[in-house]
Amino acid sequence: MASHRRPKQQSRARVTVLTTAAAAAVVLSANAANAAPSQKLSKDQVKAKVDELYQQAEQASEKYDGAKDKQQKLQKEISTIQDNVARGQEDLNKLRDGLGSLATSQYRSGGIDPSVQLFLSSNPDDFLDKASTLDQLSAQQVDALKKIQDKQRELAQERAEATEKLKDLSATRTELEQNKKKIQAKLADAQKILNTLTAKEKADLAAQQARADRSASARVDLGNSTPASGRAGAAFAAAQSVIGSPYVYGASGPSSFDCSGLTSWAYAQAGVSIPRTSEAQATIGTRISSINDLQVGDLVFFYGDIHHVGLYAGNGQVLHAPHTGAVVRYEAISDMPFQFGVRV
Repeated sequence: MASHRRPKQQSRARVTVLTTAAAAAVVLSANAANAAPSQKLSKDQVKAKVDELYQQAEQASEKYDGAKDKQQKLQKEISTIQDNVARGQEDLNKLRDGLGSLATSQYRSGGIDPSVQLFLSSNPDDFLDKASTLDQLSAQQVDALKKIQDKQRELAQERAEATEKLKDLSATRTELEQNKKKIQAKLADAQKILNTLTAKEKADLAAQQARADRSASARVDLGNSTPASGRAGAAFAAAQSVIGSPYVYGASGPSSFDCSGLTSWAYAQAGVSIPRTSEAQATIGTRISSINDLQVGDLVFFYGDIHHVGLYAGNGQVLHAPHTGAVVRYEAISDMPFQFGVRV
């Protein structure tokens, strides 16, 4: 009799593996068929992409500056609070010593009040909350205990404030490190793109920027027949004295700068203290909406999030620290999206 056994089926695991492999082969074949050969970016495309990355890096740089500024302020505030707490503890110890001396005197003259004994062995807050005990105290003792109570409350508040500020400082340091990593990542990406250029293309870009710099300087010289006066003039003169200094994120002079580092340093040379970041600088002084109303030395702000600032140089030009890889220089305001000016 013939056998009617069914053919043995392949295991489910083997079928799954084969199916997955076949699917992957189809996808790879499709990708290979559709993939276009990689095209080298043109010099202008490279410049556009690098400029965009530099702007993103500068956005992170301004946030880095803000976190750095906040960190420095918090450290000063914490140091002040800790000094106050140390002095307050000394005052509290003296008050307690004074009350102890009073208790000793009482003992010698006939024994210590039960109320004073209670204080010396417990929290004065608990003690003073019991009004019945006040009748057992002299006016001198009541005054001493109230001073101690006030000092303890004051110290508790200052310690709590220091604890909160220390938490804030820790969060600020984390933010500082995150922004630093963002900056470094954007700059690394920009460098990778620049590395795709040939030596001639890099030289062409450098020559193009040099021509733009000379043109901007010439326009400033022609339009700056009436130099700025007063503090704004002194700030502008200070900025002019560092033309050619390199842009370095987080730097505020005297040999390197980022955008808000330059403006804050320049005004400091004129004896005027302004905030460290572009966002904070935008909130001071008198706002100027029109480019036509700007005066030499006014702060000028760019981009919707106000992450870039420079000094108005006259004749439609700005003196600023542009971005990594560039130096403090003149540039046409029209090269960037102008938002408004501020007269300090």
